[in-house]
Amino acid sequence: MKRLNVILILLCIIINMMNAQNPFFEKYTTPYGTVPFDKIKTEHYEPAIREGIRQQAAEIDAIVNNPEAPTFANTILAYEKSGELLDRVTTVFGNLRSAETNDDLQTLAQEMMPLLSEHSNNISLNEELFKRVKAVYNQKEQLNLTPEQTKLLENIYDGFIRRGANLQGEAKKQYRQLTKELSSLTLQFSENNLKEINNYQLVLTDKAQLAGLPESAIEAAAETAKEKGVEGWVFTLQAPSYIPFMTYADNRDLRHELYMAYNTKCTHNNEYNNIDIVKKLVNTRMAIAQLLGYENFAQYTLKKRMAEDSDAVYNLLNQLLEAYTPTAKKEYQEVQELARQEQGAGFTVMPWDWSYYSNKLKDKKFNINEEMLRPYFELEKVKEGVFGLATRLYGITFKKNIDIPVYHKDVDAYEVLDKDNKTLAILYTDFHPRTGKRAGAWMTEYKGQWIDEKTGENSRPHVSIVMNFTKPTGNKPALLTFDEVETFLHEFGHSCMACLQILLTRASAAPVFIGIL
Repeated sequence: MKRLNVILILLCIIINMMNAQNPFFEKYTTPYGTVPFDKIKTEHYEPAIREGIRQQAAEIDAIVNNPEAPTFANTILAYEKSGELLDRVTTVFGNLRSAETNDDLQTLAQEMMPLLSEHSNNISLNEELFKRVKAVYNQKEQLNLTPEQTKLLENIYDGFIRRGANLQGEAKKQYRQLTKELSSLTLQFSENNLKEINNYQLVLTDKAQLAGLPESAIEAAAETAKEKGVEGWVFTLQAPSYIPFMTYADNRDLRHELYMAYNTKCTHNNEYNNIDIVKKLVNTRMAIAQLLGYENFAQYTLKKRMAEDSDAVYNLLNQLLEAYTPTAKKEYQEVQELARQEQGAGFTVMPWDWSYYSNKLKDKKFNINEEMLRPYFELEKVKEGVFGLATRLYGITFKKNIDIPVYHKDVDAYEVLDKDNKTLAILYTDFHPRTGKRAGAWMTEYKGQWIDEKTGENSRPHVSIVMNFTKPTGNKPALLTFDEVETFLHEFGHSCMACLQILLTRASAAPVFIGIL
């Protein structure tokens, strides 16, 4: 018996030592409490997630077992502030699975997502917890709440409803199973898509096959080939490689090959096939929506969107169709005529021809193309321009801080300062594609903005803009296309407003872990 006690004590000591080395279990000592990316390792996520789940479950139990009558403070605010550790680790975990993932992280996600889904369901389907939330909601008119408190109360109550709180008996069991399956399917779909993109490469060794391509695209392809350790030039399905090839390459067969590779991703007879997954996703979402009382998933998801219902969406689409169809037909005829002038009367423009010949037509009519504009859009100069625009409009400035840890060498961290040189926020910029990053462009956050009503602490947001822009090659800087500049402005608009909301609004609640829907 004594020996067993000694073993248990030693195990506790070992676990405590491991936890002490886990950055998620400590208060961040980095500048402005930013995420210590340089210290976080894959093995840190699982123990932090499990402990975060345990802590939030205990916090929820404390709310449920509170003998006092439900109030905004002991129920709504207590719920909103629960799960601090879990929110901290899942925020980093989720963001890096999009921006800088790897095989180990993906394997871990397959293990953790079912646990997180179950935990989310344990909260949203907790009948006693929802009773307390509902009790506060039903008396909201008599509580003299501030507008922010009222909004928080309504969001939490509505969130419970939309995550199955009103379901009973067998329906709750079905909801649990369906959401768990949805979580797994969504993860598998995105991982397959990323792997399919990374596994494809068009390798060219004959310089004649590069005819029509601008120097920037050829240099980038040579750089990619060098990185992959192959001879010649390599083109990929990443936007900075795919788009110039489809726009400028004279070789129609190669355009066709690349087009088909891009537009048939995850439909091939291999381990990354997503066809069955898509079917299951659609059916699972439909089942969840119907279980919650909606006809279909579109009706469910649009309920909280500006459109409100599918009729509004289709009305808008039909208006656009009616307005643009005549112009689209005219443009198609112009492109088709130009292509036949070059290829003969029997030539028919196919999808893999459209970017190529429409660009030729634009060049012929207006004497302009994307490559002419690139020298004016050097990335560092574009950053100066975009940041400068924010300075002129809002009086905020951006100061690069190399002491703030980042998750990849391509990422930069900036302090966002107000007119008095006080720090408003932290902004991460991540511009270039890589194998661990999904396609597209997005804005996200690592820490939200909130004000603690009791302590007065004003939490500054830490936001990130993530994109897949043209990379620098050799001694040449990254030269962007006009579309890439437009994307930069779009995503920066999101992040800029996240910073400005400190100046323009006051919010008093801390973030909370939310389910997968």
